[in-house]
Amino acid sequence: MKALSIGARLTAWYSLMLALSLALFGAAAYFAMHHSIRATVDAELLHRYEAVRDIIKDDMPQGLPAVQDEFSELLESEGAGSLLRVSYQNGSVIYATPAMQNGVEPGPGHAIGHPFNARISGEWFRFLRQTVAIRGTVYDIEVGTSTRQFGRSLERFRELLYALAPLFLILAALVGLLLSRRALAPVDEITRAARSIGAQDLSRRLAVPRASDELQRLAATLNEMLARLEAAFQRITQFTADASHELRTPVSIMRTNAEIALRKPRSEAEYREALSHILEESEKISRMIGQLLFLARADSASGQLPMIRNDLCVAFDNACREARVLAESKRLSFRASAPHNPLWVEGDAASLERLFMILLDNAVKYTAAGGEIDARLGSDDGFAVADIRDTGTGIGAEDITRVFDRFYRADRARSRESGGTGLGLAIGKWIAEVHRGEIRVESALGKGSTFHVRIPLARD
Repeated sequence: MKALSIGARLTAWYSLMLALSLALFGAAAYFAMHHSIRATVDAELLHRYEAVRDIIKDDMPQGLPAVQDEFSELLESEGAGSLLRVSYQNGSVIYATPAMQNGVEPGPGHAIGHPFNARISGEWFRFLRQTVAIRGTVYDIEVGTSTRQFGRSLERFRELLYALAPLFLILAALVGLLLSRRALAPVDEITRAARSIGAQDLSRRLAVPRASDELQRLAATLNEMLARLEAAFQRITQFTADASHELRTPVSIMRTNAEIALRKPRSEAEYREALSHILEESEKISRMIGQLLFLARADSASGQLPMIRNDLCVAFDNACREARVLAESKRLSFRASAPHNPLWVEGDAASLERLFMILLDNAVKYTAAGGEIDARLGSDDGFAVADIRDTGTGIGAEDITRVFDRFYRADRARSRESGGTGLGLAIGKWIAEVHRGEIRVESALGKGSTFHVRIPLARD
């Protein structure tokens, strides 16, 4: 079953609430009208009773014929449907209309002096019965009036409600449907525009309505999402292109060495030399693939690290121990200092050691023989702070902001000679950020570089 559109559902709910409102309003209006008419009839009965009482008071001294004549004139002035019965306390009738010869008794629960309904000859009447003492004589007065007009008025009102309410409801539903479609028309436009945007034109943006409403926020949010998708897509495209380029070079070298070795018979030494070149390039590819897999897991959030309490000094000392061997093989001066007390952090010890090793390895690669490398670890204002300084080639101002980008190398020729892939600093930056830390660099060409790492200390 096909689901209803938002406009149809809004119209349905609107119509349902309107129908309930109309039903409640109609019921309230009906009962209010019923009460108003009954109050008017009761007031008229009381007025007629007072008129009968006044006739008795004024005309009884003149005798019963005079009183009866006055009663007849009163009923004629009241019109058809008026009933009257006047009797003495002992039941003797002074005056009575034909239908009231025997009087009408109120039903159970109706007290004398309060209006009540009774049926006479199949027709409903409203009565008021009271006793009154005039000049020592007690009279029983009953006045009544037909409720036919009363019922007809209520019936016409009901018919009016039954006829107009559905028409009003249908008209309101149609208007509500038109208004909902008009209000949701920008949503359809946004939907069509969003569907037309593909991977090749992520730079397109949706038109943002000028009204400060939910639709404007929706369009603005979708544009922000498109901007993030465009940036992510560009990163992926660039990443794929750079990875293909970086892998193509060692593969080409391996293929060239293999082709040259197979062109003609060669000595064992020549074959060994060719195989050593192939093995060297294979190791580069293996390292690069490992780094690419690491970054891919980081991007997909599947490479979350186990965060446990570790002494950062241990990871720093282990990295410095390996870096010292590399520095001595290149005839570099290497100094390292770390506090004697532990620096506890929440993190992964292997990854933190890898972070320090990346920075120290870069310092060794880009520092000429006779240069210096100084690695220091300390704490400052709730952070563990590591500074790794070298006297190497340095980084130009135009490259400072991009050294942490993937596959970026300020000096591509030198980096490839030294085996660099341009992924180390990108991995190091991710490790620092996943530990809620940061990494930055200060450098100048020919003056060396200093990398600063800040990792928050664990709370006791």
